[in-house]
Amino acid sequence: MPGGKGGLSVLGRAVRTGQARLGLALLAVVGLLIVFGRFFARHAPDAIVGRPLEDPSGKFPLGTDILGRDVLSRLLYGGLTLSWMAILAACLGVFLGCLVGLTAAYRGGAVDTLLMRAMDVLLSFPEIIFVLLFVSMLGRSTLLTSVLVGVAFVPGVSRVMRGAALPVIGSEYVLWAKANGLPPSRILVREVLPGVTSPLMVEAGMRLVWAVAAIASLSYLGFGIAPPAADWGLMVGENQDGLPVAPLPVLAPIALILMMALGGNLIAESIARTVGRTEGKS
Repeated sequence: MPGGKGGLSVLGRAVRTGQARLGLALLAVVGLLIVFGRFFARHAPDAIVGRPLEDPSGKFPLGTDILGRDVLSRLLYGGLTLSWMAILAACLGVFLGCLVGLTAAYRGGAVDTLLMRAMDVLLSFPEIIFVLLFVSMLGRSTLLTSVLVGVAFVPGVSRVMRGAALPVIGSEYVLWAKANGLPPSRILVREVLPGVTSPLMVEAGMRLVWAVAAIASLSYLGFGIAPPAADWGLMVGENQDGLPVAPLPVLAPIALILMMALGGNLIAESIARTVGRTEGKS
């Protein structure tokens, strides 16, 4: 099983780059805010504590939103839901996409054709439209939204993983495993999967970034977490009408969403470049 440690080696080299360190720093700031921020909030996130759209003051450091709720308190509470939804969606999409892609590459023939044509059908739907279609039919739910975003990622991930797995499946050590009668599940997990960890890590990073953007967009459109709960995407949608008077209730959550997405993107891009350099030398 050559290359079993290749993915960890690539990850180690990638995180030593300045670009990845900047990404990790951004994610660390947002992560600390998400995990510990609620302990420093002065008010409950849904409590109306002042007049609508008050200017920043000692009592309300970021002012109040369009309903009179403390913007800082809602900001400190609002990232947790977005984070777990994005992580769940990315993990589900990468897991199912990897499963479909590796199975198609290993089985070949009619199974490969059937799976890839099914992925092509799903790929024909824009991801946001796909999610909106099913949410409008099945109702709004944070878990359902996360699952649908993850399913929407499966076609893209499966095509990448199938392409990465094909040369590995044709290698001598995989052919030897087949000839010795090892079960397909064991071959895929122990022989094929270690050979595709580098593209798998790139896909995981990129899908996490896209999940953050997709779920924040869905919350903005009203298809994410239900009001009056605190959520960064929902905060943007709720307060956009007051933007000319009080920009902070909109700009503050946008800044944190961008920090989260940019941090993940910098890390994923660093891994992708490291993978490209490694393959170029091989």
